[in-house]
Amino acid sequence: MKRILCAVLAVVLIASLVGCGRGRREPIQLTLSTEDSAAILAAAGITLPDVSEAAGAGTEVKWFGWSDPFQNYSEDEIINTGFYTFTEKYGNTIKVVETTYEQHNDDLAQLVLSDEAPDLMPGGSNSTAIFPMNATKQMIQPCDPWIDFDNPLWAPMKDLADLFAIGDKHYQICITTKPSNVVVYNKRVVDSWGFEDPAELYYNDEWTWDKFSDMCMEFSNVDEDRFALDGYAYVSMFMEATGEQVLMHDTVNGYWSNIDSPKIERAMQYLYELKKNDCTYRGKDGSRWALRDNGTFGAGLKDGLCLFYVIGESFFTNTVEMISSVWGDIEAGEVMFAPLPRDPEGDGVYYCQSSFDDVKGAMGIVNNAKNPEGAALLAACIRFKVIDPVVIKIDERQLRDTYKWNDDMIDMSRVCQEIADANFVVDPTGNLPDNLQNAIRNMMGDGIIRTANDTSWAQLKENNSETIDYFIDELNAELDELANS
Repeated sequence: MKRILCAVLAVVLIASLVGCGRGRREPIQLTLSTEDSAAILAAAGITLPDVSEAAGAGTEVKWFGWSDPFQNYSEDEIINTGFYTFTEKYGNTIKVVETTYEQHNDDLAQLVLSDEAPDLMPGGSNSTAIFPMNATKQMIQPCDPWIDFDNPLWAPMKDLADLFAIGDKHYQICITTKPSNVVVYNKRVVDSWGFEDPAELYYNDEWTWDKFSDMCMEFSNVDEDRFALDGYAYVSMFMEATGEQVLMHDTVNGYWSNIDSPKIERAMQYLYELKKNDCTYRGKDGSRWALRDNGTFGAGLKDGLCLFYVIGESFFTNTVEMISSVWGDIEAGEVMFAPLPRDPEGDGVYYCQSSFDDVKGAMGIVNNAKNPEGAALLAACIRFKVIDPVVIKIDERQLRDTYKWNDDMIDMSRVCQEIADANFVVDPTGNLPDNLQNAIRNMMGDGIIRTANDTSWAQLKENNSETIDYFIDELNAELDELANS
């Protein structure tokens, strides 16, 4: 059921695959109208309810957040949003209950306790994460009474929603995902070194940790200020590429430590070797938490001082001038990216971490919400537009026309999206108890990056595993109490 939408849209998306395997993708240009897309979705059983039958139609939904993500669109864009469908088709309104990012949890707790609870709030897995602590603190409630994950509209999100469930109750409405990180490079620089193009290596199923590490080792030279890797995200890239995380969660076992995983140990050994061989940028004080040029993302890539930069592809919806000045001439086709390389000793599958930290990604229904039906209807409208072929086509046209992406970038973006959708890999550390959160961050942040001395994974495990296990047991006890309440 999870792939039913992809099967239907495969014949209508703007660039469908021709042939099989991992060969080059040939774009097929199609023109779709709004009526066409609605019919295509309906053929897969994906529909929105009739106005006369829609629970929550004609009501006001209170959105709790530190920004208004619904009404900040131009007139020619807004018709393609779920907000437009929600207001124009169903006659609803949205009231923004303002807060700040820093104070939002405290403000929400006060509103819930004072019987003034809003209806919806942002969800996610990282900066806007709401699971599990907002559930254990009874600030959000299960969405299952209003969101049916067996419905074709929601079925592709069921596996992801299960990662945010306690027992059989789902505490997050998962709408869509995007790839969290990709490997960005300057094609001119890669070519000047005689390296194989990472995108071509992927299409040939040869984009592995070994290939990646060999390039990094050959490129890096401390005396010439060349470091293959810079930024923050490379720290976890190998682990993300295993399809596993240090902390894991499911509805049967709760949370458990995965630091003894052979896959993760192998991933961390690759990172350790790159650090030891000075392939990762370090500041003048020896700190690996420093970034080149006062923290400028992508610094050194255009100038041939940095080879790979691991970051989200959505970063390249900044201005053409900014991207071209730092990363490379995007209009000349210098900027390109590839998925995370795969483990050569793994299962042969490419993985990437899923990101969904905006209004199109995930939401939570607030505990004691006065209008959960309206909240669920808004989520359904957004979900419907996210998978609308017309909207997908418009978004791709904007990437080409406004941000100057070329066909290779568009093509690779689809590849990375397919990887993210095929296996949901989620960072579960965004909304943990402080003690467990700090223990994991001390291990993954201070332990791996910030120390000037290169610390092995075995040392990090020895120093942190007992503490992490203790706090995991405490958290699972809270979840058991909530599940049985």
